[in-house]
Amino acid sequence: MNLENTQAQMRKGILEYCILLIISRQDAYVSDIIHKLKDSRIIVVEGTIYPMLTRLKNAGLLAYRWEESPQGPPRKYYSITDKGRSCLSELENSWNEMTQAIQQLRNQSF
Repeated sequence: MNLENTQAQMRKGILEYCILLIISRQDAYVSDIIHKLKDSRIIVVEGTIYPMLTRLKNAGLLAYRWEESPQGPPRKYYSITDKGRSCLSELENSWNEMTQAIQQLRNQSF
């Protein structure tokens, strides 16, 4: 078993949920999102985030706006839409059900 691969797949599986969670609290620039993910020990690279943000935007879960930056070119800030908040709520329910099920398995004696 390749433990690193399994761990990477687990992180990848919850990345959209984590991105929606971050943006639901405050509009965010890509580097802000990456920083918050890394602070939470969910290691990602920009090449992973950009396509995911595009998919979430195309699905109507996110919107963006351009803001002038005092340090270089304008920045794209992402915000969550009403549809995105609804999706986030469903993902939170799924996450809670999954963590409860896993905790139940961990507590069972076989």
